[in-house]
Amino acid sequence: QVQLVESGGGLVQGGGSLRLSCTASGTIFKVNTMGWYRQAPGNERELVARISTGGRTNYDVSVKGRFTISRDNAKNTVYLQMNSLKPEDTAVYYCNTFPSLRVWGQGTQVTVSS
Repeated sequence: QVQLVESGGGLVQGGGSLRLSCTASGTIFKVNTMGWYRQAPGNERELVARISTGGRTNYDVSVKGRFTISRDNAKNTVYLQMNSLKPEDTAVYYCNTFPSLRVWGQGTQVTVSS
């Protein structure tokens, strides 16, 4: 059974930092590129960063230079370090494979105040 569990969200002032974590089922984590997605109210879910099994990373232009994705294959965990946060980063953040599976976790809320 696929399980994706996100954590680390919260309320932070603009310019602040948060580190998100996501633990995934071992069966999907080890063989897949993993991604962090976000969905703001009224918007579609979007991919913000992804990391291959070998560690190659890609970022959406809106977060490049501010966010860093990493993974610990021994712990089946993917991280998203978010620095210099902006109010427009406010969203529910999810992890999933890339391309994504049909199953999603509960997500973790990130709220950035101005």
